[in-house]
Amino acid sequence: MVIIAGHVVVEPQQRERYLADCVGVIELARRAPGCLDFAVSADLVDAGRVNIFERWESLPAVEAFRSDGPSDAQRAVMLAASVAEYEVGAVRSLT
Repeated sequence: MVIIAGHVVVEPQQRERYLADCVGVIELARRAPGCLDFAVSADLVDAGRVNIFERWESLPAVEAFRSDGPSDAQRAVMLAASVAEYEVGAVRSLT
């Protein structure tokens, strides 16, 4: 399993537009083979932060879906980003 998690920072007044620009990618990802979860969401505490969370069955599934990353419009409003990829060796359900 592969998890991609982190956040991007945008000007607070740009956040809603940034999120709206992500809807199409989220819909595509959730239909992609091997995608277990894909979320891009507004942070509840920091008005300029957008949280990223993706969960995939495998690295090949991520690579098959992934293109060049954020669109030019999204890159234009990003002030900073901290997103990493994690390979998961074991999973334990907490529910």
